Amino acid sequence: MGGGNQKIKIFEKIGYALGDGAANIAWRGVATFLFIFYTDVFGINPAAVGLLMLIARSSDGISDVLMGIIGDRTHSKYGKFRPWVLWTAIPLGVILSLLFTGPNLGPTGKIIYAYTTYIIFTLVYTANNIPYGALMAVMTGDNKERTSLGSYRMVGAFAGGMLVQGALLFLVVHFGNINPEINVQQLEAKKYEVIVSAPKNVENVNIKTDDNIAMFTWADASMPDSINVPTKGKSFSMEAKKAYTFIVTGEENLSPDDITIIDQKKGYSNAIYLLSVFLSLFLIITFLTTRERVLPPKSQKTDLGKDLKDLIKNRPWLVLLIIGLLFNIYNSIKQGIVVIYFTHYVHNQLMAASFMVGLMIASILGAMATAPLAKRLGKRKLFIYALIFSGAVNALIAFCSPGDTIGIFAIGLVSEFGAAIFPTLFFAMLGDAADYSEFINKRRATGLVYSAGSFATKFGGGIAGAIIGFVLAAFHYNGQDMVAIEGAVPGIKMLMSWIPTIITVFAAGVMTLYPLDQKKMDEISIELGKRRTNEEN
Repeated sequence: MGGGNQKIKIFEKIGYALGDGAANIAWRGVATFLFIFYTDVFGINPAAVGLLMLIARSSDGISDVLMGIIGDRTHSKYGKFRPWVLWTAIPLGVILSLLFTGPNLGPTGKIIYAYTTYIIFTLVYTANNIPYGALMAVMTGDNKERTSLGSYRMVGAFAGGMLVQGALLFLVVHFGNINPEINVQQLEAKKYEVIVSAPKNVENVNIKTDDNIAMFTWADASMPDSINVPTKGKSFSMEAKKAYTFIVTGEENLSPDDITIIDQKKGYSNAIYLLSVFLSLFLIITFLTTRERVLPPKSQKTDLGKDLKDLIKNRPWLVLLIIGLLFNIYNSIKQGIVVIYFTHYVHNQLMAASFMVGLMIASILGAMATAPLAKRLGKRKLFIYALIFSGAVNALIAFCSPGDTIGIFAIGLVSEFGAAIFPTLFFAMLGDAADYSEFINKRRATGLVYSAGSFATKFGGGIAGAIIGFVLAAFHYNGQDMVAIEGAVPGIKMLMSWIPTIITVFAAGVMTLYPLDQKKMDEISIELGKRRTNEEN
């Protein structure tokens, strides 16, 4: 089938959307929670984590292009790209699980384990996501229908993000329960002695009150004051049946039920294991429900050199490559710092889950609004407006104090509505870039064009991780030292507000160079439809 004006049924669009739901369980899970897992749970220095993310992504350009080439040259009864969605479904779930598994290793062993699992994760994600992205371009040749399909895709993506970001912290609390024994004795008004113990050894636990108001100090008088300053919770290791004593101040009517002690390593690992099952299942459904319809011209011969030459000369693709990199840095900084922000600035980690669910709802609304807005304004103009709007609103969060939860939520939701438009347009516009290449060169290399999407996502996330790591390291952040955390609060606020906003300014400027308006795309679609019809006849 030529697929020139192929309309896609809703059932198939939903099936395709589940694939990005799966990808975002992996990607948003990593972007949002891996940094805090590495620093606060696994015990790796933030600068080392930032360097790891940057180095691990440095080869992505090569691996992404190679996967695009492999996808274009895959021949099976299921098509070029669908088989890869199936083949990588279970491996992606497995490597995501290993990423959040913290074996008992020394400092060097932890670094080696983190590098190994993270690099393998990026490779498997590449093998899955580039064919998945390219699949959208060959399901239909209608560029307006492709924008609609892109909206469904982003709704699925944000729903997957909502699942992992909304549920994971609560799953951590559920799976991280260590059944501790807690005794509370009141010493005076708003002052208590709290003694805790656990039935077995636990490498890393976090103790705090449910509302994050009370201040904890160790009752051990021999501990230096520089270490034992009052903080809203403590992280420490527990030996089986050994009593640990704290002085807790600042709350009235404190009871054992008001105190939470969580094994963070066990909680994170088991939560990710469960979500990985859903990830693999969603990808299998995507494979079963989608079809490939747009084929390369029958006269096209395999010529890698020609494909690469066409790609480098493809101006729309080059602009989108830079745009994708910039908006992924923007989104990844915000995602990567949000849990740390709510944990150590707002002092309510579980509120981060509610915040992220709210962001996902705003994202779904933004994705749903993209198609009608793009029809009215055009993709290029809408992209520029969305970049300026989202970035300007996001900067306002710098003025929020820890108690300004309504303001934090309102700013985050409004900014995210605009940010959701970026990826929705981006992946549809990559399909337009593939059509442009076929229109100009009479050749099609869809997988190679879509390699820009995976490269921008992964390398942008790597740069964002490096920025987060280096900024926090500059403020001497240590996720297992509450005193160091307090000193790093200014850096945390910067990363949540104006640092990502600066990125949107550059991106908006680059987007003005994009050459394909709606009039040009309509011309391209009509011409390609005629060519495909002639080939079929």
